[in-house]
Amino acid sequence: MDLFSLGFMQRALIAALLTGLAAPAIGTFIVQRRLALLGDGIGHVAVTGVALGLLTGTSPTWTAVVVAVLGAVLMELIRERGHTNGDVALALLFYGGLAGGVLITGIAGQGAATLQAYLFGSLNSISSADVWSTAVLAVVVLTVALGLSPQLFAVASDPDFARVAGLRVRGYNLLIAVLAAVSITVAMRTVGLLLVSALMVVPVATSQQVARSFRTTLLGAMLVGCAASVGGLFLSAWLSFRVSVAPGPTIVLLALAMFTATWPLGVWLRRRSRLMAPFPEVNATPHRSTDDHPHDHGQDCGHPAVPHGDHVDYVHDGHRHAVHGEHYDEH
Repeated sequence: MDLFSLGFMQRALIAALLTGLAAPAIGTFIVQRRLALLGDGIGHVAVTGVALGLLTGTSPTWTAVVVAVLGAVLMELIRERGHTNGDVALALLFYGGLAGGVLITGIAGQGAATLQAYLFGSLNSISSADVWSTAVLAVVVLTVALGLSPQLFAVASDPDFARVAGLRVRGYNLLIAVLAAVSITVAMRTVGLLLVSALMVVPVATSQQVARSFRTTLLGAMLVGCAASVGGLFLSAWLSFRVSVAPGPTIVLLALAMFTATWPLGVWLRRRSRLMAPFPEVNATPHRSTDDHPHDHGQDCGHPAVPHGDHVDYVHDGHRHAVHGEHYDEH
């Protein structure tokens, strides 16, 4: 605990807390849209943004924000309008973003160690300027995601219904992609660009095991994200007295452990819910007697012919049928 009296650990704690709140907040809508790998694609594009910051001597955080937002918008437009499906668009972002980032980093004269701090996170070396940047971006993501949660949920869960309801589906889809790009840059120094998608998806999957509504899932994912981020930082600090442990992978592994612990409970709750659900009641259509029999049986009738004589008339399935008592079962 004495470590947290030091300035760099206090800055790391603030950044971990903000990341644990922001990443699962937008990750909930991404999971709802079945684009769980969106974070990976944008994270690889953000590598090019970091490299541009190193090349130009500007802040890598803000150049990563700009490039990640442009990549997210491009991917959404390709997915919506282009002939290439979403999976191929993600693959293009994966390879092009990562290769471009490594190439530009070499041109900038920086080694792999400099880029590694952004690929896998470096909480212990985060500066005050990085904390302020993370705080501003996290507040923007949380304000928009929570303030527009009904509209974003409608668009993410059922785009056709949202379009009929008068919502601008394309605009909200682009907004989700932009918020995802901003969230990735928020978590860039915490868990790294290569692991950021885990902090956006795993807390949501954990919350879904026990939650039964979207609002509960959203709040539960943010709670799990905070617990994993702060707990992973504490765990890595405690283990650092024995071995060298990075906070980013520790946070991700702790989030996965929380999912593993809640998965059996989720299976039991879903099974219990299915067993308790009653079967729907089905009311049988009653037979109605009538004195008229306008229906003539023939080859085009669709019903087998029934001998007529002393009969009782019934209306069944929208047709009137003359049925002799002993031939009712045949009809």
